[in-house]
Amino acid sequence: MPTLDDLRRLSLALPGAHEVTYKGDPWFNVGRKTFALNLRGRTILKLDKAHQELLFEVRPETFQKCPVATVYWAYVDLSHLDDAELAELVREAWANVVPKKVSRSVLTPP
Repeated sequence: MPTLDDLRRLSLALPGAHEVTYKGDPWFNVGRKTFALNLRGRTILKLDKAHQELLFEVRPETFQKCPVATVYWAYVDLSHLDDAELAELVREAWANVVPKKVSRSVLTPP
């Protein structure tokens, strides 16, 4: 079962990612854009809208809506994931905030 330390490790391994602290909680950003965070003990990821809507429907025990402004991010219960799935979700969240030319180099297999 992944932990906050795994979220940190996976997030910080991505190009341009860094950690900031907001009210004592870790947020993972590229520039000023956040892609993952832990808020009061809950993990939140900025997933692709269509993907997260599917996850909300088929895995409600793991993924719930987190309202942010006029959109939803996803609350993610790490206890229901394995390390590989968390890694994929973190890459997806990161890809949602970086330019496509940057994400292509990481997401496209060689």
